[in-house]
Amino acid sequence: MKKFCYGVSGCVFLALLPLTAFAYPIDVTKQLNGLNIDYNAFDTDNDIASIQVNNYGKTDATCRVVFNNGPEAPRTRTIEVLAGKHKNATAKFTREIIKMRITLTCTPK
Repeated sequence: MKKFCYGVSGCVFLALLPLTAFAYPIDVTKQLNGLNIDYNAFDTDNDIASIQVNNYGKTDATCRVVFNNGPEAPRTRTIEVLAGKHKNATAKFTREIIKMRITLTCTPK
């Protein structure tokens, strides 16, 4: 029979594992206005959300990203994504995020 905890450091590591899991659901509503845009949303930390906006088209785009955590005021970011490039937008909140709602609106530049 093998031991489950190997020494004090192994037990401490196993005890900290639940504290490092901070995944929360992310809903993204998009309005791309005919642009060839894709995105990846991330739960960066328990109070930080981010989105990577990829422009696969041949036209530069201006994108407005609204991060909404519910009771706190929404955070709005405006990014310009050049054709064939990508950009990141990030928002930090004062409370722990339980569910993130992101609105992505892109228009040709």
